[in-house]
Amino acid sequence: MKKIIIMLGMIVTSLSSCSNYIEEESLSNVPADATYKTASGFQLLINTNYAWLKSIYGGNPWLFESGTDMYAEGRTPEPAGLSQYALLIPTSDNVADLYRPCYQLIQSVNKAVYYSSVTEQTANLNTLLGEARFLRAQAYFLLVQTYGGVPIVNEHVTTPVLSFTRNSAEEVYTQIISDLDFALANVGTTAYSTTGRVNKRAVNDLLAKVYLTRGYESYGKADDFSKAAAYADAAIGGQTLAIAFDQLFKPGNDLNAETIFSVQYDKASTSTDPTKLGNNQFYYFSSYLGGAETGAPLRSYNLCPTDYALGLYEKGDARWNATFMTEIVEGPETTNGVTKTILYYPYYRSSNPASLKVRHFYEPKWFTPADKTAWMTANASRLSATFVYHPWGEYSAAHTLIKNLDCYTIPVKKFDDPDPTTPSSTGPVSTRDIIVSRLGETYLIAAEAYLKAGVPSTGLDRLNEVRRRAGVANATIGQFNIDYILDERGRELLGEYKRWFDLKRTGTLVARASAYNYKIKAANFVGVDGQLKILRPIPQSALDLNQNKDFPQNPGY
Repeated sequence: MKKIIIMLGMIVTSLSSCSNYIEEESLSNVPADATYKTASGFQLLINTNYAWLKSIYGGNPWLFESGTDMYAEGRTPEPAGLSQYALLIPTSDNVADLYRPCYQLIQSVNKAVYYSSVTEQTANLNTLLGEARFLRAQAYFLLVQTYGGVPIVNEHVTTPVLSFTRNSAEEVYTQIISDLDFALANVGTTAYSTTGRVNKRAVNDLLAKVYLTRGYESYGKADDFSKAAAYADAAIGGQTLAIAFDQLFKPGNDLNAETIFSVQYDKASTSTDPTKLGNNQFYYFSSYLGGAETGAPLRSYNLCPTDYALGLYEKGDARWNATFMTEIVEGPETTNGVTKTILYYPYYRSSNPASLKVRHFYEPKWFTPADKTAWMTANASRLSATFVYHPWGEYSAAHTLIKNLDCYTIPVKKFDDPDPTTPSSTGPVSTRDIIVSRLGETYLIAAEAYLKAGVPSTGLDRLNEVRRRAGVANATIGQFNIDYILDERGRELLGEYKRWFDLKRTGTLVARASAYNYKIKAANFVGVDGQLKILRPIPQSALDLNQNKDFPQNPGY
């Protein structure tokens, strides 16, 4: 294993709590070596590993979702390189957003691995080490999917190393699987909702994703897809999707029985620096726009759903109303003795929901003229004096080219936070958890793995469990292919930080992004050497710090 490290900045070792259950402690005035050699100090070190997840997932989500078929730019510009590819170069904005924090987490885990051999030996030491190695595998998995082969850094480095070599993507996958095999053998089985810590179910889930993703690559193994299916089934463990979809993302219900792994936040723990210690997920997807006088909490108008994303849903699909705020209501709220009619918050806070008026309604694609008439008649008494009816086809990201007004793209409500730590004027901060893995997705991973392993009937069964919960008819074996799975993943997982990886994994990034994103043409992907920009570029900041000038850049850049 090469002794290498990327020093892209100072690594801070003191963070706030990373979950409701995992509490950290400031060690700024205590010698780290002495502290980490105690059982309690080693526990704090492991907790810090979890906290680094906030740096990976809590900021701008461009590398997860931008430049795909599902989301496109609205009123507010997105980073041009990541969202449109034509201008994507190693110095583009936000290209390094995963590179640096993933290595910070890796280095934190490396420290834990080092101290595990010299700390107080306890009965749960390997359990804690298994949790840490799961987190390191998660970081490497994000890196290899995003940038391809990257340096493998597995030793605790205390002084900068300025020359490093790039490992192959195949070697990185071998490292990931090694970490996960160790984790699977050592982590506990207690329900995630009880402990908030990595358990065997989370490891099985990540192993399924890793084997599925490697299976598509030229260096993939013959049994990768069958292994992915087996690990997905182990993560499912016979559990059906029993929670109503609109309850999965209900504020306050993030730690439910279907949550497998998440980045956890606690409102109290962000109080010292709320604009940095919360996360931005609700800010980018829940575009409730308007002036401060309306009480609208957000000012983002990007990563808006495309016509393709909105058109995925059929009549009767419970995910439509659970995913989107199809009605924006208004109601009175009093602050400092002053009562105003505001948007958004009354939906969650009102003690008299029947009194709320509808300001905006977004017509679903299945509405007929008769349906519109029936809806208007049934809701006549609920309509605001400034009510706006948005016909189907007139509230997607692309429609902002025609009408660029507040609330003219439909908001995503899955990630709403009606109790943020700060007002919109001071920062887009949420303390809701970011769900990284949940049971519904695991069923879809199993569906894809069984299809690729040559057992489509079993894969179809897994996919139809997802559709059953949504309240729609089963898919048929004739419909069941990769495109259908991607459509189903779009319906189920909208906004959940999956889409770019889905398209990259399945080899559909160029075709789907250029077909469904109004800002992207297939030619945008053609790089300076004629090769396609399928991977993101290695950040120029990393190359500049490397004294080994033989480190190769990705194709297309």
